[in-house]
This record gives sequence, structure tokens and C-alpha cells, in this order.
Amino acid sequence: MQQSPSPQSYPPCFRPNHLSDQIHHNHVTETNHQHEDPLPIIDLSRIDLPKLNDACTNWGIFRLINHGIPSNLLSELHEHTVRVFDLEFESKRNLFASIPTSELSYFWGTAALTPAGDALYKGSNREDDFKNHNWVEGLNVPLNRSEQVQLHQHPLLHDFRIKIEEYGAHQTRIAKSIFDAMLQNLKLGEADECCLSPSTGLLRVYRYPRCFSDNPPKVWGLDVHTDSSLVTILNQDEVGGLQIHYEKDDVWIDAKPIPNTLVVHLGDMMQAISDDKYKSVKHRVRVHRDKERISIGYFVFPEDDYVIRSSTYRPFTYSDFRTQVQYDIKTFGAKVGLSRFKLNEDL
Repeated sequence: MQQSPSPQSYPPCFRPNHLSDQIHHNHVTETNHQHEDPLPIIDLSRIDLPKLNDACTNWGIFRLINHGIPSNLLSELHEHTVRVFDLEFESKRNLFASIPTSELSYFWGTAALTPAGDALYKGSNREDDFKNHNWVEGLNVPLNRSEQVQLHQHPLLHDFRIKIEEYGAHQTRIAKSIFDAMLQNLKLGEADECCLSPSTGLLRVYRYPRCFSDNPPKVWGLDVHTDSSLVTILNQDEVGGLQIHYEKDDVWIDAKPIPNTLVVHLGDMMQAISDDKYKSVKHRVRVHRDKERISIGYFVFPEDDYVIRSSTYRPFTYSDFRTQVQYDIKTFGAKVGLSRFKLNEDL
């Protein structure tokens, strides 16, 4: 059974009796596990290529079984994650401020990798300021800097990082197996195998706090978005909240948590190299009134200078794409994404 976190571990705006009680939230109730799971299921131990192709074409997301990650590693990683997030907010914030952001960084109030929550922390009391932030806090953990990370002076973070590195190695293995199978389906050549770069792999560890409110829905754990990655692999705890958009029927579907399975999303870079044959799935996260939610996402990208070529988009690198996304968020307040690179597109 999940223990109740101390309110002092939450960023101030997420605590009870704060302005957050006066705004609206998007609640999720308990998932009914007896209903049939709608997501396609792929068995990593013997990948069915036609079934995988159908999942990537029509869904852009699927559930992965027989992934080979030891169950004790998953449970230990979850326990370490809970312990880190349960630190008092001030201690947590100061602790991560002492660590270079290129090694391990803490964010809250936004899914981006910038501490946008600080605007709330510094004293804003306007309801609109809260509505512009997501009900989430998290850690960004690059996986290619393990030799450079010096966390021995922080025993809790040191142990957490060891588990993260072990888990990340499994994620790299899984991502490569899935990506190679997708390339076979797309009949892409050996040159495209270099598109997926394990050195870019990173983990984002999310905690979605309880929202302590019974008001009608308006605020999300994460707003509707697509991932910029090639592949995203998500490990959910037992608390529901993830929803995906099934484009064919224009409906939102709960991607409910099922033990010993992972959820694989396709991202924008996969859609681009597939010439739009595969879909970068839209998804969002609802908050929970009674429980916090923990999830761990693995993201992998092309190298910054790898040129993506297709008949649908003008040639661009992932660095070009990331720069454009950052510009659009700063200028327009939202990611525009792949449509910026469409041939003959005037945006």
C-alpha cells in the first residue's frame, strides 16, 4: 500500500490549504483492471513484426511484455524514487542546486527541463500563474555521464543513481531491439540504424502529487503533447492517469497500469524517419485526488548532427528540431513540432 507523503515534501503550491485548493484539477479515479486493455501488446522475447507494424501505424503506442527487466530492480528503483521525492522540499531543492544540472537536475511545475516552478515559489499569487503550470515534479537524469557523476557525498542520491544506471542499461537494450524491428518493417537500410544513439538516452523520473481538491477539472499533471524522441519507454506505478489519443476514433483512452509491463510511445523523430507512416502519439496525464503517482520515462534520440531525410520533411537535424521547439515555446507558449519542417509548409 502506498504511504501518504509529507505535505512538506511537495513544492509549496501543491500543498493543502494553498491557492492550489482554489483552482480546478483534472482528477482520475481508480482504474478498473477487469476491463480489457485496449493497447496493442508486443512480446519482446519474440517480436511479431506485422503486429508491431500495425501498432506503430494505427496507435503509435503499445504495451511491452517479457522485457527482461528483473522485478526486484523495478521495485527497488521505485522505493529509491519515493525516498528521494519524500525529502522536504527546501532540502530537496537545495540538494539538487548543489549538483551540476548536466548530471542530475530537479524540476517542478513544468514538464520542461527548466525550473519554471521557481516563478511560483518566489511569491506569485495569481490563479492564472498556477493554471499555466503542470501538477508535477521530477528529475532529469542523463545516462551518458555515469563516470563523471560524483554523488558519494549524497548517499541517498548515490544509491539512487546506481539503480538508475542499471535500469538505464536495460532500457538501452530494449529500445535498440524495438527500433531495429521497426526499421525492418519500414525497410530502411543500415545507415538508418545509426539514427538511434544510445549516448543520448536519458531518464525523467516524475512524481504527480495528490491534488487535494474536489473541483471540476482544469489543471493537468501533464498537458497534451507528443514526445520529441525516437522512442519513449514508460514504467508506471499502480496509480492510473496516463491517457493516449487514439486518432482513428478521435477518443482519449486510459493506458492503465498493469504489473510487469512497460508502455512504449513513438516520438516525433520516429514519425519523421518513417515518412509519417508511424505516429507520434498524443498523450496527457491526469492528476489523482487521493494518491500520488510515480512514473519513469526513458527517452532516446538521434545524435544532434544526424540529418533526418524523408519525402515528407525538409532535411533537418535533431538539434534543429530542438532549437525550433525551444523557440516556439518561448514565443508562442507551446510546441509546434514536426509541422515546422514539412515540405511547402509556411508557418
